[in-house]
Amino acid sequence: MKTIMPCLWFDKEAEEAARYYCSIFKTAELGNITRYGNEGEEIHGGKPGQVLTVEFSLNGQKFLALNGGDHFKFNEAISFQVMCESQAEVDHYWEKLSAGGPVQAQQCGWLKDKFGVSWQIVPTVLPTLLAGKDRAQADRVMKAL
Repeated sequence: MKTIMPCLWFDKEAEEAARYYCSIFKTAELGNITRYGNEGEEIHGGKPGQVLTVEFSLNGQKFLALNGGDHFKFNEAISFQVMCESQAEVDHYWEKLSAGGPVQAQQCGWLKDKFGVSWQIVPTVLPTLLAGKDRAQADRVMKAL
């Protein structure tokens, strides 16, 4: 059992984001959805019945999406790596995660999706190439990135 579950803070797009991510990954599952009740509305501002949290999993990694309001925004200090076995996989995740909004393509296979979440789409061979003893090869790989 994994004991760490990332929690992603959204304004009010938690369910939309969870469904979006689940549509992209081959092994994905939408889990429990909780809703705001009557208690605490004066503090959290959520209307009774609105989505509070959505549990979902992508390739066996569980996540929690929280509708917490517009207090916090995503940034590149946290990103999710998607390790890819082939160029077809790289292309699939890049295309799907960069669809549907003001996406920001960044260096080294990074992108920000339409929700502002940062992703790294990485060929599985990359760490080996960068850490290899052939420093000239590693430098060429880094330059290509």
